[in-house]
Amino acid sequence: MTGLLSPTSYTVDPWDPGYGVARGDELDGRESSARLDVDVELPASAWRPLTPAGGPLPGSVLFLDGVQRIDARIWRHGDGPEPLPGVVASVAAGLVQCDGAARVVDVLVDRGVFAEEGDDIKTPHATYTFRHTAGGLDKLTFGVTRRMSELEVQLAGTWREHSGVEDDLLVVDGPLRGRTHLPRTVGYVKTHQKSYLQAEQVKVVASLGPGQRSPVFRMGTSWERMSWYLRLPGATSVPWSAIVRLECSADLKVEDAAALADMTATVLPSLASAPHKDPRAPQNLVPIGGLERQLRHRLGDAALLYRSLRGALAG
Repeated sequence: MTGLLSPTSYTVDPWDPGYGVARGDELDGRESSARLDVDVELPASAWRPLTPAGGPLPGSVLFLDGVQRIDARIWRHGDGPEPLPGVVASVAAGLVQCDGAARVVDVLVDRGVFAEEGDDIKTPHATYTFRHTAGGLDKLTFGVTRRMSELEVQLAGTWREHSGVEDDLLVVDGPLRGRTHLPRTVGYVKTHQKSYLQAEQVKVVASLGPGQRSPVFRMGTSWERMSWYLRLPGATSVPWSAIVRLECSADLKVEDAAALADMTATVLPSLASAPHKDPRAPQNLVPIGGLERQLRHRLGDAALLYRSLRGALAG
């Protein structure tokens, strides 16, 4: 049952919560061995760099992103012989619309206590809602990521319900897992921790010019999707520089996935960031970089919230 916390029920761990906590490219923190079908849009033997063939452009482009921060690690003292671990976290999700100008159209901020047992925690500066999450620290942290994903889906659904735009393109920063049901949506993966393709297809990706894409292929790990690679402008001598991977629902027809791939190759290169403005250039697109800065600001002052938590939970 959720209620206000008895101050003696929790202990705040003094260890810096930033150590050992990171958000991976995948929601479960790792990829299993990928099952590939590269004969989707073109036969494997015919793979080559593809230049967008034209076609309708979206009425607007939406960028969806989220940030998360572990504000503290805690221990719940109950009836058992040992205290139970938990994390106290702040998450934020935001949506940017680009239709000639880029503007943040909505932001949601949520704070939670992620633990197997617990209650809400109320401090002078924030209230953290208890969210049942079983497991050790890794699973608790992935519970925070799941909550962030829920906020992102909520934002996108609400905006589309009221915007009246039926031909937009929604770009989700990161893998599309858990959001494949969203229409006209692609996942945007900036980093490459795994090499999914065989050598001949890797050569094609490496040979892409700015604004060119690979053929669409089907990929299965712990979930299914269709995917393609795209090279942005601003490449350096670093291998696979300016290469990003995009993905869409595996339920789409091949021609619809190819049309989405062409659309991304048409609209995204012009939004690539520059090195003097973003150290993750060019992959961290300008609208995403600006949104991330606003979201981190909306999380609040980490040191203030940490002191507030320790004060509220001091016995």
